[in-house]
Amino acid sequence: MRSSTLSSPDWTGALSRARAHSPYLSRALDRLPELGELLAAGDAAGALAWARAAGTGAPDVGSALRREKQALALALGIGDLAGAFPLLQVTGALSDFADRALHEAIIAGIRRRAPDFDPASQPAGFLALTLGKHGARELNYSSDIDPILLYDPMLLPRRERDEPGEAAERVARAVVETLSTVNAEGYVFRVDLRLRPASEVSPLAISIDAALTHYETSALSWERAAFIRARACAGDIDAGCNFLTAIRPFVWRRSLDFGAVAEIGRLTAQIRASTRRKPEAGPGFDLKKGRGGIREIEFYAQVHQLIHGGRNPALRLRGTRATLDALADAGLIPAEEAHVLGESYDRLRVIEHRLQMVSDQQTHALPPTVEALDNVAQLDGLPDGATLVKEVAAITARVGALYDSLIPTDTTSESEANSEALSETIARLGLPNAEAMVERIESWTSGRMRALRSDAAQTAFEAIRTDLLVAVANSPEPERALSRWEQLLGNLPSAINLFHLLEARPGLTVRLARILSLAAPLADVLARRADLLDPLIDASALELPGDVNTLVRQLSRFETDDDYERILDTVRRKVGEWRFALGVQLIEGTSDPIAIGAALARIAEAATCVLTDATLADFRKTHGRIPDSEFVILALGRFGGGVLTHASDLDVVYLFTGDFAAESDGRRPVGATLYYNRLGQRVTAALSAPTAEGALFEVDTRLRPSGTQGPPAASLDSFERYQRESAWTWEHMALARSRAVYGTQAARARIEETIQAILGSPRDPQKLRADVLEMRATMATHKPAQGPLDVKLARGGLVDLEFIVHYLQLRHGVGLHADLGQAVSALAEAGLVSSELAEAQIALTRFLVAARLLAPDSQVPSEASREALARACTCTEWSQVIAGLKRARAIVSDAWKAAFGIELEIAE
Repeated sequence: MRSSTLSSPDWTGALSRARAHSPYLSRALDRLPELGELLAAGDAAGALAWARAAGTGAPDVGSALRREKQALALALGIGDLAGAFPLLQVTGALSDFADRALHEAIIAGIRRRAPDFDPASQPAGFLALTLGKHGARELNYSSDIDPILLYDPMLLPRRERDEPGEAAERVARAVVETLSTVNAEGYVFRVDLRLRPASEVSPLAISIDAALTHYETSALSWERAAFIRARACAGDIDAGCNFLTAIRPFVWRRSLDFGAVAEIGRLTAQIRASTRRKPEAGPGFDLKKGRGGIREIEFYAQVHQLIHGGRNPALRLRGTRATLDALADAGLIPAEEAHVLGESYDRLRVIEHRLQMVSDQQTHALPPTVEALDNVAQLDGLPDGATLVKEVAAITARVGALYDSLIPTDTTSESEANSEALSETIARLGLPNAEAMVERIESWTSGRMRALRSDAAQTAFEAIRTDLLVAVANSPEPERALSRWEQLLGNLPSAINLFHLLEARPGLTVRLARILSLAAPLADVLARRADLLDPLIDASALELPGDVNTLVRQLSRFETDDDYERILDTVRRKVGEWRFALGVQLIEGTSDPIAIGAALARIAEAATCVLTDATLADFRKTHGRIPDSEFVILALGRFGGGVLTHASDLDVVYLFTGDFAAESDGRRPVGATLYYNRLGQRVTAALSAPTAEGALFEVDTRLRPSGTQGPPAASLDSFERYQRESAWTWEHMALARSRAVYGTQAARARIEETIQAILGSPRDPQKLRADVLEMRATMATHKPAQGPLDVKLARGGLVDLEFIVHYLQLRHGVGLHADLGQAVSALAEAGLVSSELAEAQIALTRFLVAARLLAPDSQVPSEASREALARACTCTEWSQVIAGLKRARAIVSDAWKAAFGIELEIAE
C-alpha cells in the first residue's frame, strides 16, 4: 500500500499523464489554456483562485456554476496527479463547491417564484441537508449529490397566491434543473433526491414538520446510518442546524440499536451478492461495493458509531478517516486496525478518482480490458494494470477480513434451529410443565404484551426465542428467570432493540438469564430500562471504573448545546449503566464486593460533583454569585466512608464559606443564607428527582445541624460553632465518617481541619460511654434486624462494630479516618482493638455489599443465590459463609465487651 504522505509535486509529469491517459482532462486543458499555464508553472493557489472566478460574467447561475465546475475539476485533477493536493483537500474543495452550487441554485429557484426576493439575503424557509460523501466533505470527481430539501411553510418566500407546498416543489425542481441539466458547457452535479423521507410517495421538497414526524416515528434503520454524515449545507443553514439538533436522538440513540447494525449486515450481503461475479480484485472489480472496498470501510466506521456514538459525542464525526482515528483514540478498535483501514480508504479513493478522471464518468469499477486497465494505472503513475490489480487485491483482502470479523455476512447459522416447534424445544430443554410453558410463552405474542404486538417485534423475538429458552433452562433458577423476563416484557413499550441486541450478542442472553435468576434488584431496574444491557457488550463493562476525576470527565461529555435537563438525564443514564454493570460484576464474581462498594462511592461522588456544577451554573444565571464564598458538600455515613451498596442513600450536609450576611450579584440578588439554602434544595433535587431516565440516588440531609427542622445549608462558621457547643454525641459519631466531596481544595482542607479538631477534643469518658450505649439500645428497639442475614443491624453486626470504632475514636482521638477499614487498622495498631476486628469488618462489609443484590430482604435466598453469595465472599460453599459470619459477629462481641465492659447478646 502506498503511503498517503505527499512528496514534491511533479506538475510536468501530471500534465503529461493527463494528456496521454485522460481525454476529459486533455480537452479541459485545450479549452482553458490560461489555467493550463498556471498549472504548468506549479502555481497551485493561483490555479484554484482562477477556477473559483471562472464563472464571472456568465449569463446565468447555471452557466457560471458549469464554468467553475470544469475549471475546478481541471485544477484539482492536475494538482492531485502532481501530488500537490492531498486527498482531503481535493474532496473538501469539491464538497465546498457543491455547497455553493446548491446554495446559488436555491436562491435562483426562489427568485423564480418570488421576484422580489433579495438574492443578497439568506434564503429563510428553504434549506438543503446533505448526506453521504457530500455530508462528510468527501465528494469524488464524478459524485452525485444526495440532498434532502426541506422548507418552512411560514417563512418560505413566495408569491401571495402560491400554496407553500406547491411553491417549495417548484423551487426544488428549479434546483435540480439548474444543477443537472447537460448542455454545451456540461453539467454541475447529478442530483439524486431519493434519500428524502418516503421518497416513493413524497414531494421533492418536504416541510420541516413532516420530516421531523417521519424521523421520529417511521424512519428505517438505514436512514440512521445515512444521517451520521448529515449536515446543513445550503439555503437556510440555521434552520437546517436546528432540524439536525431536533433529530439527534433518532440518529444517536441512547440505547443501542442492533437492528441498524443488522440492517448494515444485510445490506452488505446484498451488495456482495450483486457483485458476486467479481468477488476478488481483478478487471471489472468494483472498488466501492466489492468485498474489502470503500463501502465496507465506511460501514465499518459507521457500525461502531451506531453502537457507541450515542454515549460518546467524540465519535459523532462525518469523515471516515477522522472517525477511524477517533475510534482508536477511544480504545474501541486497535490503533493498527484504524491505520490500516484509513490508509486503505485513502488509497482506494485515489484510485477511484483516477477511474473517474479518464472520461468524467461516475464509475467505481476497474476497467474490464487489459488496455483500459493499463491506461488507468499509467494515469496514476504505475507501470501497468497488473501492478494496480495486485495493489488493490492486497488492500481489499486486508479490509475484507477486518470487515468480516465485524459483521459476518454468511446468512446460515445455528440460530436457524429456532424454526423447531416451541413445544419440541421446551421438551428438549427439559423445562418443567412443558404444556403449560408452551401456552404461557405463546400468550406473549397473542397481543397481551404491548412490546410484542407488531409483526417486526414478533419476527425479532422469534430470532432469539430458542437461545433465550436455552439460557433460561441453564440458569440457576429457570422459573424465576422466566417470570422476571415476563415482567420485563410487560413493562417495555417496545422491545425490538432488546431482541436485536440479544440476537447480535448471544452470550449476553446467558448473562441476562443469570441476572434475572439471581438478582431481583437488577431485574427490577432492567424492567424499567432494558437498555442497561447495552454496555455489557463491551468487555470493559466488567472492569472497575477509574478514579473520581476520571469519572467526572466521563460524566461531563455533554453536547455544547445541552440544557440543564439534558445534563441531568445524561448523568442518570451513565450512572445507571455503571451501577448496573457493577451489579453484574458482583453476581458474576469478577470483582471483590468491597471494591465494588468503593466504586459505587466513587460514582456517587463524581455524579455529585458534575450535577452540583451544573446546578450551580444554572442557579447563577438568575442569582449570580456570592463574592468570596463557595458551596461545599460534606458526605457522611457509608458515602463518607467511601463504600456504598446498591441500596445505599447518600447522607450529605450542605455548607458554605464566607459571610452569611453577604448578597449575590445576579439580576435577582438574594442573601447568602437564602442563596445556599435554595441551592442545596436544587442540588438535592438534581441528585434524587426522577427524570425521563429514572431516579439516581435517595439523598438524606437529616444529619445537618438541627436535623430536619434546620435549614438545608449552614455556614461553615455556624456549623463549627454548633459542633463545638451544641452537638450531641451521636452527631460527633456521624462526623467521624465524614469527608468533603465537593468544594475547592482550600475549602476541603479547612473543613477537614475543623472536623479533626472537633473529633479530637477532650470529652468525659463516662458520659461518652453512657451516650453511646443509650443510643445503641434505642436503635436496637426501633430498628431491629430485618432477617437472619441482616449483618448490618443484627447484634454483633456492622452497626455494633461502627459504634465500637466511633466510641474509641472519640475517647482516644485515634484512628480518625472516615474509611472504616482504615479506622479499625489504626485502632488495632494503637492496641485499642484486636487485629481480628479488621478481619470481621472486611467479612461483614463484603457480605453486606453482595447481599444487597443477592439477598435484599435479608432472608436466606435460593440455593443458586446462596452459591453466588458464597462466591462473592470468597467461599466455596454456603456453610463457609455462615461460619464466617458467625466468627465475625463473635469477634465484634468480644470487641464490644473489651470496649464497654459488658456482654453483647447475639441471637443465633
